Amino acid sequence: MNGGVAHVAMNSPANRNALSLRMMGALADAFFALSRDPSVLCVVLSGEGPAFCAGHDLRKITGARTAPDGGRALFEETMARCSALMQEIAALPQPVIAAVEGVATAAGCQLIATCDLAVAGEAARFCTPGVDIGLFCSTPGVALGRAVAPKHAMEMLLTGDMIDAREAHRFGLVNRVVPGGEALAEALALAARIASKSPTALRMGKAAFRRQMACPLPEAYDLASRTMVANLLEADAREGISAFLDKRAPAWQELAP
Repeated sequence: MNGGVAHVAMNSPANRNALSLRMMGALADAFFALSRDPSVLCVVLSGEGPAFCAGHDLRKITGARTAPDGGRALFEETMARCSALMQEIAALPQPVIAAVEGVATAAGCQLIATCDLAVAGEAARFCTPGVDIGLFCSTPGVALGRAVAPKHAMEMLLTGDMIDAREAHRFGLVNRVVPGGEALAEALALAARIASKSPTALRMGKAAFRRQMACPLPEAYDLASRTMVANLLEADAREGISAFLDKRAPAWQELAP
């Protein structure tokens, strides 16, 4: 960790960082630990090797079909663990930035859509190709449909077509496109900028934004208004407003352990 920024790297390039049970368990453990560390203000997620993440491990899925239940137990555990991981990232107190190089397919694309922000190298590619193998990407569609316009999400889900980084940026799946090999550096720089803000405001803000997105408009405004009032009563808001009026840099309070 450096300056309040934690870096989580998926490091299984041999299977293109597939979301095996082992990988999902390791990610869940890492995010759980980070969620309880008040010194961490922003998290960057990357993948080692030529792919960001290739989704679920299809070899493991195919191998499970020989089980007496035809693979049902493994399939149910895989989907439950994946859904829990995505919800853990969404609920993480800190913002999470995906740094994407190479390809991100199926649940790998879901992982990017779940992160709060994403930076992509210009050679990055994205797709939800389940439809090509008789398996519609229904769970990736949950995150994708909340990250991009519904018609863009449905186009990706119905065609399985690969889109490039520029198209992903146009769709709203990624925030920035940078030269190849520079996604991690750009994501870390963006994370450092975010980590310079009020820790209290960051945590309250992410939680409220995620919650209000699922609310009808009146409830969303009620939740947001109550959050603003609570935020205004915090020491960091008092300090930040005073610093702005005094034309000086604010001195944020550290979060309690």
